[in-house]
Amino acid sequence: MRTYGQYCAVAKALDVIGDRWTLLIVRELIVQGPCRYTDIAQGLPGIASNLLSERLRHLEEAGIVERQAAPAPVATTLYRLTGAGEELGPVLRALGHWGVRYMFDPTGDEAFRSAWLSFPITEYLEDRRPLDPPVTIEVDTGERPVTIEVGDGVVTHRPGPADEPDLVLRGDPPIVMAALTGMMAVGDAVRAGLETSGDTALLTRVRPEP
Repeated sequence: MRTYGQYCAVAKALDVIGDRWTLLIVRELIVQGPCRYTDIAQGLPGIASNLLSERLRHLEEAGIVERQAAPAPVATTLYRLTGAGEELGPVLRALGHWGVRYMFDPTGDEAFRSAWLSFPITEYLEDRRPLDPPVTIEVDTGERPVTIEVGDGVVTHRPGPADEPDLVLRGDPPIVMAALTGMMAVGDAVRAGLETSGDTALLTRVRPEP
């Protein structure tokens, strides 16, 4: 294992998680939960199989990831975060919060997975009108839809479409995320390509305050 050779907690942490792809593997295990090797690979477009195997082995040796046997009928090996691995959750959320400023100038050829919406949803959205009836917002960025459920002061999300959404947002990831988080007015987002169905006024319930 490469090391910075410094007696510093930051350097020690980077000795373990500072290699390329390592924190993104942790990201996948946070947003997907325990999952198969192929599920992790699917969430990391561009990583070579041998490199993924190497990074997972390193994370296991460091006590951040562990294997578990999935019960029948799946009967396969799952990777999951240990307690130490789960403690990286706030680190990833802080990085996501800091890095969102760079997301509104995409190159146009970047991969995207709808599960990655977990971070902006968790960090930026909240139920600002908890006494109002629950609402459901479906977000479709061209991959698997994500359903956002709002009610009783809580915002949750899950993969998959909503049965009867109160609002549907459909479009390219940067436009959808900008509209959802309030970085762009709905009208501007629509002119930029966002498609909506339902009551867009519901966005004011979950968006951050200006």
